[in-house]
Amino acid sequence: MRNRVLALLLAVPLILPVAEAQASALRDVFKAVSGAVVMVVAESESRAATSSDGPVAVGGVGSGVLISQDGKVLTAAHVVESADRVRVQFAGGVVVAARVLSSDPVVDLALLQIAYVPPYVVAARLGDSDRVEVADQVFVVGAPYGISETLSVGYISARRSPGEYSGGPVPVELFQTDAAIRPGNSGGPMFNMAGEVIGIVSHIITRSGGSEGIGFAVTANAARQHLLEAHVLWTGLSVVRLAGELARLLNVPQPAGLLVIHSAADSPGARLGLRTGSTPAVIGGVHLMLGGDVILAVAGIPIEANSGNYRSVRERLRRLQSGEVVTITVLRGGRVVDLKATVLPTSNSDPISVDQRLPPVQRLLAEDPATRGR
Repeated sequence: MRNRVLALLLAVPLILPVAEAQASALRDVFKAVSGAVVMVVAESESRAATSSDGPVAVGGVGSGVLISQDGKVLTAAHVVESADRVRVQFAGGVVVAARVLSSDPVVDLALLQIAYVPPYVVAARLGDSDRVEVADQVFVVGAPYGISETLSVGYISARRSPGEYSGGPVPVELFQTDAAIRPGNSGGPMFNMAGEVIGIVSHIITRSGGSEGIGFAVTANAARQHLLEAHVLWTGLSVVRLAGELARLLNVPQPAGLLVIHSAADSPGARLGLRTGSTPAVIGGVHLMLGGDVILAVAGIPIEANSGNYRSVRERLRRLQSGEVVTITVLRGGRVVDLKATVLPTSNSDPISVDQRLPPVQRLLAEDPATRGR
């Protein structure tokens, strides 16, 4: 016993320098990369709804990361998908208006373009997430509850394959982590100890709504494949999938449809003339905004009850060429109506204003929790 105690006492001086070295390394990496992390503030005029698939986000507070010096910011789709206005705040308080370039709600990723990058900010590097292994140490930086520049540290707990359950079927690979993730962290970067972005925070599974649950991040390589290397259309729509008994109660003339809750200002959905919901209702425990169009088909593809069909619709929209006419079939006031629109050429050169004043964050956070980034 005496020898064991002596061995433990001798080991303590060895352990302390290692811990101090690890803390010092983390501190240095955090200082190098934290400037590229932003708080994303998305505002919408619409009230939130929920569906059988969960909350339908129409704006709130989230996080993001600058990935290029020309102003590209990665974030989560559910934070900005149907927001009327989007702004990002850098460390130091500089606030810049942004617009959504592309968004894919299925994989929960979106790409923003900001007008101005502060001269002191260096874009973060996207790492190769295929090289990440379970038990690797990682850290997350973001704006939980709107409190920017917040660090949490943990490990990669597991790698989840596409389609593997993590609170819902997700068609991309996810990292599971024990690093604390709270409302407002969505869209923020997960870094490895080399300071590379290896994931974008998506969601948590929690019983209480706190950070003691399990966190998930879309891997960096999945972000490359599904968003950065693909032409992904931003629709600006917040929709609720109607299927089964809910579809029958609302007289949808087919097995499923998409109820339009909100359409972001100046988005493709708004320019198409889609009508949004205005009357709150609870049907079978599902909170809805009734009165909007119900999308029945997109470019000839009918909406079906399975979520995989939504991916087919997105893929069809992705293949649309400039000048091509697309038809959206909707149920409007009990009548089936065809809406047609011409695909406009994609342009990233539209002017964006710079605003140094951030909207009152506390006012946004005081709204219903379903309206803000998870």
